[in-house]
Amino acid sequence: MSLPRPTLKAAIAALALFLAPISASHAASQAAVEKQFHSWIESDIWPAAQAQGISRKAFDRAFAGVALNWKLPDLVAPGEKPKKKKKQTQAEFATPGPYFSEKRLASLASQGKAYASSHARLLKNIERKYGVPGEIVVAIWGRETGYGKAKITSSEMDVLATMAFMGDRKDLFRKELLAALQMVESGIDPKAMKGSWAGAIGQPQFMPSSYLKYAVDFDGDGRKDIWNSVPDALGSIANYLVAKGWQRDRGWGYEVMIPDTVSCAQEGPDLAQPLKKWATLGITRISGKAFPGNEMKADSMMLVPAGRHGPEFIVSPNFYVIKEYNNSDLYALFIGNLADRIANGTGPFKASWGQVGHMLRSDVLHMQQRLNKMGHDVGKIDGLPGYKTRRSIGRWQQQNGIKPTCYPDEALLSKI
Repeated sequence: MSLPRPTLKAAIAALALFLAPISASHAASQAAVEKQFHSWIESDIWPAAQAQGISRKAFDRAFAGVALNWKLPDLVAPGEKPKKKKKQTQAEFATPGPYFSEKRLASLASQGKAYASSHARLLKNIERKYGVPGEIVVAIWGRETGYGKAKITSSEMDVLATMAFMGDRKDLFRKELLAALQMVESGIDPKAMKGSWAGAIGQPQFMPSSYLKYAVDFDGDGRKDIWNSVPDALGSIANYLVAKGWQRDRGWGYEVMIPDTVSCAQEGPDLAQPLKKWATLGITRISGKAFPGNEMKADSMMLVPAGRHGPEFIVSPNFYVIKEYNNSDLYALFIGNLADRIANGTGPFKASWGQVGHMLRSDVLHMQQRLNKMGHDVGKIDGLPGYKTRRSIGRWQQQNGIKPTCYPDEALLSKI
C-alpha cells in the first residue's frame, strides 16, 4: 500500500534524521579506531622493530602515510566480537573440473610458450643454476600474476599493518609486517612495495618473509626487484623451489591408468616407492608413453585427488615442492599441467573429473571422526578430504568388502 504524499515526506524526513547520527557515529568510530591503530604502531610495533635492528629512520619511512584498509576481509575492530562463522550447511565440495578451466589454461599456455621462447636464454641460465625446468618457473609466474601483467596496487604496509592490528590472523601478519620493515631497512622504497589484499608481493607473489629468504638479484644490478625485473622474479621462484627441496633432473609427475586390481588406498607422500615398482603393478602412463628410464629407481607416489572418480597420477617429490608454493593438490596439478603444455604442447588431463564432492563439509567431518575412532589416520579432522582421509576411506571400503573409491560420497555416510 502506498503512503499519502504528506506522510511519505514525513517518513523520508524521519528516516534522514535517523540515519544521519548513525553515519556520523560510524565515521567517529572509524576515526577512534584509526587513532588506536597509530598508537599501537608506536607502542607495540616500534619496540619489536627496534629489537630486530630496525632504525627509527627506516621505521618512520615505512609508516609514513600508512592507514587502515577498511576494505580488507574479516576485520575486527578493537572491542568488537568476531563475526560468527557460518555453519557448514551447504555443499562444500564440487567436482574439481572447474578449477582446470580449459579456456584459462589454454590462454596461459599460449602466452607461456611465447614467454618461454622470448626468455629462453634467461630460463636456460636459471635451469643451469637451480636445476628447475624453465616451464615450471614460467607456469608459476603465469598462474600467480599472469606473467607479471596482473595489477597489484595495494600498499603492502597498509595491508600488513591493518591485518596485524585487526585481522583474523594477527600473529602471522605481525611477523610479516616486521619482515617488511626489514625490507625497508635494506633500502627498498615502501611506496614501491605493492602487494595483494592478502599481503603477497611482486610477480612471484612472495610474502615479505619469503622475500627475505628467497629473493635473488638474478640480473646483477644490485637489487632484488621482484616487482619490475623479470630475471629477478623468475630466479627467485626457482630459488624458492630449490630451497624447498626441488630435485634436479626430475619432472613433477604423470597422469596414469591404475588397474582395478591396484588399490587406490596407497596414495600419499609417506607411501613412496620406486617408480619401477608402481609400473610392475600394471600402472601405465595414460599417454601410452613409457616412463623415463632415468626415473625408474627414483621414489614416486600415487595421487588420486578425486579417488577413482577422476584423473589418477604418479608424482615425484617435486609435486610436493610445488605444493609448498600453495598447499593444494589442485594448484600443484594446475602448475604441472600448464608446464607440460608450455614445454610439450599437450592439452588437458585425458581422464575426466567425475561428479564428486557434492557433500556437506560437516558430513565429511563426521565421517573423519568415525574413521578416526576406528583407528584410521585421517590426518587433520577438518571436513576436508586430504590424502589421509581418502586412503582411510579406501581402506575401510576394502575391509568391508566394498570396491575402494577412496573418496567421500553420500552412500558412505550411513555405512561409515
